[in-house]
Amino acid sequence: MSHQSELIAENIEQYLHEHENKDLLRFITCGSVDDGKSTLIGRLLHDSKMIFDDQLAAITKASKTQGTTGEEVDLALLVDGLQSEREQGITIDVAYRFFSTDKRKFIIADTPGHEQYTRNMATGASTASLAVILIDARYGVQTQTRRHSFIADLLGIQHLVIAINKMDLVDYSEARFNEIVAEYQAFAGQLAARDIRFVPLSALKGDNVVNRGDNLGWYEGPALLEQLETVEISHDQNLSDLRLPVQYVNRPNLDFRGYAGTLEAGILRPGQAVKILPSNKTSRVERIVTYDGDMESAYPGQAITVTLEDEIDISRGDWLVAANAQVALSNAFDADIVWMHEAPLQPGRQYDIRMAGRSVSGNVEAILHQVDVNTLERHDAEALELNAIARCRVALTAEVPVDEYSRIPGTGSFIIIDRLTNVTVGAGMIRNAANSDDQTTESIDWEGFEVELNALVRKYFPHWEARDVRELLKR
Repeated sequence: MSHQSELIAENIEQYLHEHENKDLLRFITCGSVDDGKSTLIGRLLHDSKMIFDDQLAAITKASKTQGTTGEEVDLALLVDGLQSEREQGITIDVAYRFFSTDKRKFIIADTPGHEQYTRNMATGASTASLAVILIDARYGVQTQTRRHSFIADLLGIQHLVIAINKMDLVDYSEARFNEIVAEYQAFAGQLAARDIRFVPLSALKGDNVVNRGDNLGWYEGPALLEQLETVEISHDQNLSDLRLPVQYVNRPNLDFRGYAGTLEAGILRPGQAVKILPSNKTSRVERIVTYDGDMESAYPGQAITVTLEDEIDISRGDWLVAANAQVALSNAFDADIVWMHEAPLQPGRQYDIRMAGRSVSGNVEAILHQVDVNTLERHDAEALELNAIARCRVALTAEVPVDEYSRIPGTGSFIIIDRLTNVTVGAGMIRNAANSDDQTTESIDWEGFEVELNALVRKYFPHWEARDVRELLKR
């Protein structure tokens, strides 16, 4: 749904042009159960006039039998559409809603708060640029608050808005707000997010969501919607590294062969020199084709079809990169994995690994460490249970191009598919790449090996010293 504008009646073409050229912010709402995520989204839509009259009438009627807000309209019913969600008053699946204002378009993902649905939250966060993490002002930072903050950080979300909700239940206390801010900041010091903001609000009453209200006079910052409208996300895109994974080879007739995909990073223009991975063949871009006509340049997030000047064997899963790009080709990498299935991850078992349009068999060679999301401490693990997060070494049956997730999320991420059931059982973010058959000296624990090496040298090579053997092996 779009926002109300006088241009709709006065000049519909100008309105559509302006609407089309507004930037888009994808964000999620997350946090512990019953913190008010669905109600917050309902309030955003209601107060910004994004609800049709028949929708409002429907939820007003449903509030009498399925609402949880007494005599008031339960705005959470706008996004809690499943029967089981309305019966329990919780969010189970991810619900997406679109709306826009004069300044920006938005896609909201309302994610569940229960621990058992953490995988759903990770799914919603995978495409988001910002996370609104709700905290109940009565209870402060909870386990799920930390869990969702860590997952959002793990997935590279750089902008976190900590919405301290239900301020009406603590008499809009500034002292309580400051106490929760200090509690969260103590935990947030371990996160990599570079932009963390705090805002007090009441989603039920509407204070500081779209309009400032009269109950939070001590708060001098902007309301939540103003923060969403003004947060700077354009610099989050990687415009320097060209990455176009081929998703489909378009061959409608003998005179046209195009390579279709979504540009994940960089800027692509006709005449630009490119290299195909993993074959390392080079060519130049002839055309950038879309349904609306050829483009002079393409930017990250755009779905395009590219034709090349030369006839090159290119298949689904190949990458188009800059001709001078240095991209690692590897059959192994370390990755942070979120496990999403009831059956635990077992190291050594074969899975299908799907990454950037390519599917290849592989397995988790080892679980390097599992992360306790409550404390962010690391500990050993032999298997991963549902919703567990761990750093793992993944080995593939073939060399593929890989990127680090922190640099290019679109080509640095993958999903794990069970080969028998074809069910997605895990998702991963690549942290570094190294061939599994490379036995570099850096991977050897020389300090632990020193004693045994000295003993062997004294027995079989009495005229040698341990450091001589070590230097020889390094070379």
